[in-house]
Amino acid sequence: MSEKKQKHHEEPRKEVHEEEMQEQTQEEETESCESEEERIEELEAKIKELEDQRLRDLAEFENIKKRMEKEKQQAIAYAHEQFARDMLAVIDSLDNALSSIEGAENSDEALEQIKEGIELTLDQFKKVFAKHGIELVDIEEGFNPHFHEAVMQVESDAHASGEIVQVLQKGYKIKDRVLRPAMVSVAK
Repeated sequence: MSEKKQKHHEEPRKEVHEEEMQEQTQEEETESCESEEERIEELEAKIKELEDQRLRDLAEFENIKKRMEKEKQQAIAYAHEQFARDMLAVIDSLDNALSSIEGAENSDEALEQIKEGIELTLDQFKKVFAKHGIELVDIEEGFNPHFHEAVMQVESDAHASGEIVQVLQKGYKIKDRVLRPAMVSVAK
């Protein structure tokens, strides 16, 4: 074959091969586009699923928050329920003391019954307070501005300067927190 014929014969083959390559590339691109579209659809579905889950989680969190707030309000509203229940016995004692005074025939008997009733009631108060962690502020250890309030200073030969001379009003604390400081007079 002549060189011209051979070139002419190779060129169509080369063109056919290039056309096949172009078709194959187009098919791959088409397949690639289809797989990319499928992948995009999958990712969009996953995003939608995650957004839905986030909204459900957010709603659940809000429900929990509302429930906790409601429980907190109930706990605050009924926090003193047990204390109030314990105080009912003290009120009953006071009612009984009043009833017994009305039935007393003479004043000496009435005074004795009043004294006894007050002592019993005071004892009940102390027991209820102790049960709930309420106790007297200690004055034995000396003046402490965190637990005592000095309302006056007095001259005293029996006490050193700054010592508690007299308790004018008892102080109370609940655990380590002061409910009311003890009002005291201190020596100059």
